[in-house]
Amino acid sequence: MTSGDDGVIDREDRAPLLEPREPIPAVVSDAAGLAKAISDLVSGSGPVAVDAERASGYRYGQRAYLVQFRREGSGTVLVDPVGCPDLSGVDVALAGTEAVLHAASQDLPCLAEIGYRPRQIFDTELAGRLLGFPRVGLATLVEEILGLRMEKGHSAADWSTRPLPGAWLKYAALDVEVLVDLRNVLGQQLDEAGKREWADQEFAAVLAAGPPRARRDPWRRTSGIHRIRTRRSLAAVCELWQERDGIARRIDLSPGRVLPDTAIVEAARTMPATPAELNAIAGFSGRNARHRTATWLRALDRARRYSEEELPESAPPGEGPPPASRWAERDPAAARRLEAARTVVAAIADEHNVPSENLLQPDAVRRLSWDPPAEPTTASVRAELTSYGARPWQIELTATPLARALGRLHDKGEA
Repeated sequence: MTSGDDGVIDREDRAPLLEPREPIPAVVSDAAGLAKAISDLVSGSGPVAVDAERASGYRYGQRAYLVQFRREGSGTVLVDPVGCPDLSGVDVALAGTEAVLHAASQDLPCLAEIGYRPRQIFDTELAGRLLGFPRVGLATLVEEILGLRMEKGHSAADWSTRPLPGAWLKYAALDVEVLVDLRNVLGQQLDEAGKREWADQEFAAVLAAGPPRARRDPWRRTSGIHRIRTRRSLAAVCELWQERDGIARRIDLSPGRVLPDTAIVEAARTMPATPAELNAIAGFSGRNARHRTATWLRALDRARRYSEEELPESAPPGEGPPPASRWAERDPAAARRLEAARTVVAAIADEHNVPSENLLQPDAVRRLSWDPPAEPTTASVRAELTSYGARPWQIELTATPLARALGRLHDKGEA
């Protein structure tokens, strides 16, 4: 195979990745099989490739329904977490082994739920971002860097299906087939670009983040909620969302398959009072929603009975700065600070071939701009960025330029 100066394999040299290197192993689904799998993994060497398949579009929550491991000398191991819900034995056995994942923040929470918590990771997606690859999906990176075209047809499948079809198992095995190879090339490129320390700090931050924090008022993330214009209708969204969530949890079904967000928003806008009015709204006649008409009407009736004091606020309190689109009207000085800060971050990101959002998290930029230090010095900006979770390499690159930009506005009396 040949590659260009950027290390990307020429398109005509890219070959299809159709079959795993070894036959697809039997899925491990009992204690005896898991003990054998652990022994196999321990006998291997080097990093372990790890992936997890979920069924979030079909089942409630984000739990894993298949976990894949691959290690040099061990081969591939496929584990069914339904039959083997405790992988703490794998966790102990691989405690000192680097885990290679793609988009680790997506898989680590569901892996932790079943007892596997790697202490050291290499995230191939994050490495690709730091190296400036414009597209960082696994199949794209494998094709461009290793010259292998991957099949991604089963990524959105219902992995709670049992037994799992053979084609799906092949797809799952191939997902970990080349992860370590990809890690090795990306690691070399990070070294050559002088970004290895950046990557190590980012990987450590992913591990330290832990499970996602529970959101305040999660119903506010209902798709299409921007169409809601009154607090009474917001109350209806809240009641319908909570009712749907409880049902989805009980029957282990994705909430969107119980009742679509679009139906919740339309019902909240129009507040139907009879079964006929409710069932005229698309979504309420679906097979998982239509026999719960009385339940949905009771939820809407509860929203009607909210007192003015009980109605939810239009915007959630205590969630950081307001949306940036409102700054120019609400606080013009903050809007000027945000524009200046974004310009600085974009210029530095471009200089170092890193996406702006990876150079400094957009939330940190917004918070610094909305509530800056009284005296925007390098030291004070460093302290603020640290409190927002910025990593040392990010602070080193951005603190002084941001302090200068904010200081210029401060000195002009524009901030």
